[in-house]
Amino acid sequence: MKTSLHLTFGATLLGCTLAATQVSAAIALDRTRVIYTSAEKSVSLSITNLNQQLPYLAQGWIEDAEGKKISSPLIVLPPIQRLEPGASSQVKVQGLPAAMTLPQDQESLFYFNLREIPPRSEKANTLQIALQTRIKLFYRPDALVANRGETDTPWQEQLTLTRQGNSFVVNNPTPYYVTLVDVKSTAKGETAKDFEPLMLAPKAQGNLNVDAKALGQTPVLTYVNDYGGRPQLQFQCTGNTCTASPLAKAE
Repeated sequence: MKTSLHLTFGATLLGCTLAATQVSAAIALDRTRVIYTSAEKSVSLSITNLNQQLPYLAQGWIEDAEGKKISSPLIVLPPIQRLEPGASSQVKVQGLPAAMTLPQDQESLFYFNLREIPPRSEKANTLQIALQTRIKLFYRPDALVANRGETDTPWQEQLTLTRQGNSFVVNNPTPYYVTLVDVKSTAKGETAKDFEPLMLAPKAQGNLNVDAKALGQTPVLTYVNDYGGRPQLQFQCTGNTCTASPLAKAE
């Protein structure tokens, strides 16, 4: 989940030291990712105003995979709403008829954005800080949902690693997006040097950009599941190819 700061300064505000300021969001979201299934037509998210003294506006919108704000095939309803101090509400991601033009044999990526808008200060020369939350939104066709019901095995276990030179390439043969957030030589080891989180598109591959020798013959990758959990995958390498073991056999 990505959170960014939007700062509004008073006209004559001088000498403000932001480094010493601790900022927390007033509007809280109930999840770190959204799975929108085509059969459901819409999905509701819970939001809460954690500020017990001030009302806030909550503004939501959708971006495409390139980060461009869109109004189709998915929209946010209501696009803006007021939350009283301590109050909770819901915001809905609604599908339009155009959603049926999206690929029906693999997931599509969007981003859900939620910006909190504080009440206008009546004091002069004040600093107002507005936080914006941005999380991944995956459109999952109904055919993929039905296929998932046929087995309890996570599709992430289909990932393979291929050694190329002194690095590993991760192969995702599935129609789902996979987000990798950690890679180690052992389940309880340290994160590999220079590793950066990696999201693999359906039927795509990506480079881990870490020293393959440091990972050895049994690399452990951590992915993010539908619920924000972070299971680990244990890989066994034979030659230049590594396959994932069932989670029950991971260290």
